[in-house]
Amino acid sequence: MSRFRMYPTPAEQAALLEQCRHARYVWNLALEQRSMWTRDKGPTPRFAEQCRQLTEARAEFEWLRAGSQTVQQQALRDFDQAVKNFYSGTHRRPTWRKAGVHEGFSIVGGQASRIVKLNRKWARVLVPKVGWVRFRLSRAIPAAKSYRITRDRAGRWHLAFAAIPPPIPAPGTGEVVGVDRGVTVSAALSTGELLACPGLSDREQARLKCLQRRLARCRRGSQRRRRVKAAIAKLVARAGDRRKDWVEKTSTDLARRFDVVRVEDLRVAQMTRRTKAKPDPGRPGGYLPNRARAKAGLNRGILANGWGLLVQRLEHKAAGRVERINPAYTSQTCSVCGHCAPENRKNQAVFRCAACGHQANADVNAAVNIAAGRAVSARRETPARVSPKREPQHATSA
Repeated sequence: MSRFRMYPTPAEQAALLEQCRHARYVWNLALEQRSMWTRDKGPTPRFAEQCRQLTEARAEFEWLRAGSQTVQQQALRDFDQAVKNFYSGTHRRPTWRKAGVHEGFSIVGGQASRIVKLNRKWARVLVPKVGWVRFRLSRAIPAAKSYRITRDRAGRWHLAFAAIPPPIPAPGTGEVVGVDRGVTVSAALSTGELLACPGLSDREQARLKCLQRRLARCRRGSQRRRRVKAAIAKLVARAGDRRKDWVEKTSTDLARRFDVVRVEDLRVAQMTRRTKAKPDPGRPGGYLPNRARAKAGLNRGILANGWGLLVQRLEHKAAGRVERINPAYTSQTCSVCGHCAPENRKNQAVFRCAACGHQANADVNAAVNIAAGRAVSARRETPARVSPKREPQHATSA
């Protein structure tokens, strides 16, 4: 999906927010109708019936009639498609859209009459009930039949076209690379490269902590709290932009350099869940320590390094060339002799095999095992138990 930054005027921003409110209201109303279904009642209204109800509501309420019918009907169509995706098992259940969080609407129609190029840096798009809004030409405009206008929590407006770019062709060299994802090192390659995902600088992190403390002292509903939340949102959006930029560049580079990319088969969503509370049997109403603070820090580190997004973009750009490997004991297995033991990994950065004495960076050693497809299903203490067929043909310590 190609996304462009929009620069609406204050009057255009107010009109765009009004369209977002209408689309959010229609979506939530359709979701409420769907959630009211019970076995003793008949079927809930579908898309065609909801469109007829929308026409009647627009004739009765002037505030709804002031909005664009195209935007409101498209919100109903998007909700109907979201329900179909949920029952097909490809997406999650549709949820409520909240003000300030889900600000956006979709438009389907002819692109040629709605997009006008002003010069090599700027263009404008025609939005129903709003008019012409300028956006920055950061790349070529794709040939898409629909686009979506959104506003993030930092107050930035974006224009996204629903166009899927073609995958990157394989170089044809036959090279295979293993990618080990971590918290200290974002991505370690079997070639020996250590890649780090950029985040906020030390000065920006200090400012973020100061703003978070200031937010805790603000009164709810005050203008000061609103300004502090906007400042925090800008810093968080800056970190997210840097992470996405790193993921795009890294995934493109790997797709162009290697024929096969092997990664660990990790369930990031399950790994980043909060720890469950442990009730204290000897103290009713009390709880035992569950290291929730340490787990929260680990979750932030995993999400800040873009584990899931990196693999997702790799599968988009190198379609059919990404292989998921069982991650069991890849960080404890020697990439030279195959000896697997917990004492092989001395610390986070150093790997020293207790059997053959091979020493290398721990993340690179795990990446070599991933590249060779090495994954043990049980703990093996001696190299004699490792099958020769599972040994890499050209293992390197890199």
